[in-house]
Amino acid sequence: MRIMAAVSRPDSPVPRLEPVDLEPPRGDEILVRVVATGICHTDINSHAGRGVPVPKPIVLGHEGAGVVEAVGAGVTTLKVGDHVVLSGGSCGACPSCRAARPTYCRQAMPAAFGGQRLDGSSPLSQNGERLAGAFFGQSSFATHALASARTAVAVPKDLPLHLLGPLACGMITGAGSIIEAFKVRPGQSVVVFGTGGVGLAAIMGARIAGASRIVAVDLNADRLALAGELGATDTVNPREGGDEALRAILPDGFDFSFVTADHPSVYASAVACLGPEGSCGIAVAPHGAWSVDVGYLLAGGRKLQGIIGGSANPQTFIPTLVEYWRQGRFPFDRLIQTYPFADIARAWDDTISGRTIKPVLLMPEG
Repeated sequence: MRIMAAVSRPDSPVPRLEPVDLEPPRGDEILVRVVATGICHTDINSHAGRGVPVPKPIVLGHEGAGVVEAVGAGVTTLKVGDHVVLSGGSCGACPSCRAARPTYCRQAMPAAFGGQRLDGSSPLSQNGERLAGAFFGQSSFATHALASARTAVAVPKDLPLHLLGPLACGMITGAGSIIEAFKVRPGQSVVVFGTGGVGLAAIMGARIAGASRIVAVDLNADRLALAGELGATDTVNPREGGDEALRAILPDGFDFSFVTADHPSVYASAVACLGPEGSCGIAVAPHGAWSVDVGYLLAGGRKLQGIIGGSANPQTFIPTLVEYWRQGRFPFDRLIQTYPFADIARAWDDTISGRTIKPVLLMPEG
C-alpha cells in the first residue's frame, strides 16, 4: 500500500515527508494505522549519523501508537480495531525473549538499528527501490507501520491514544530503570542526572517507588522546577555547586544514581555521589572520553549498570504505567507537546533545542 513517511536521507537536515510503499503484513505481523508517534533522541542521533550507524535512506520512529488495520494469518493475540502501543523489535526465541526479557534480546541491536527485519528484508520501498525500515521493529514515522504482533502492546480503547507512544521508549526507560532495574524500595535515595523525558519519568518512578530523597540534577532551571512538581525532593544546578551540593544533601552518599545526560563529567559525578554498595545506572553513552575510578567502586562495593528500556517487559510494564497514569501518579502527559506530522521539521528543531521535552507527531486522520 502507498503511505506517507518521513524519510531520513544523507543530504537532509531533517526527515522529509515522502510517499513510500509498505508491504502487507506477514503471518506474524500486524498492520497499524499510526495515530501518533514520539520523537526520541535516538531518532535524532540516528538521523544525524551519531551513535549506532543505520543504513540510509531509512524511515525512523520507534514510539508509535495506533489502531490495528490488518493481521497476519498466524496472529491470534490481536484483532482488527485493537489499539496498540508498539515496542522494540526482538527475535522471540533467544533465552532473554523466552524469559520475558525482550529488551535484552540477543538480536536487539540488529532488530533496532539494522534497517531490516531479522531475515534481511525490509517492508518499505519507493518506486521499486528498497528503503531501510523496521527501525526498532516498526519505523513509525509514517501513517502506517508493520510490527510483529509479539511486540505490540494492546491498550484500552478509552485511553488517549495520541499520548501513549512515548510509553514504549522514553517513559518505560525512565520509570522502568527505577522500578524494575534498580527495584528501589521505600526510604532509599536516588539522584537523576538530566531532566529530559527519560529523567523526568525516572523521577516520577522514584516517587511511585517511595524513595525518600529524589534529587534532580540539570542546568535548565525550568526543567528543575518541573522536576520538583513531579516528585523531586531536591534540585541541583551543577553551575551552583554540583558534587558539593549533592554531598550536602546526603553526606554518606546515595543508594542510586541514574544518568540520562551524555556529558562525560556527569558520569564521574554519578559515581562520586554513591554511598557504599550504591548503584549507578547508565541509559545513554557519553559523548567523549570517560574513565571510572575503579578503586572507588571497589572500596565501597559500588556498581555500574547499563540499562536499556528500563529492563522492563513492555507487555506488563506499559499497562502498569497506564494504571499509574489513571491514578494520577504518573502524569507523563505533562511532558508532551503535539505537532502535526507535516510539522516534523519544527518538532525536530524543538527537540534538539530543548524547547520541547517530548514531542509527539500526530498523523492526519483518514
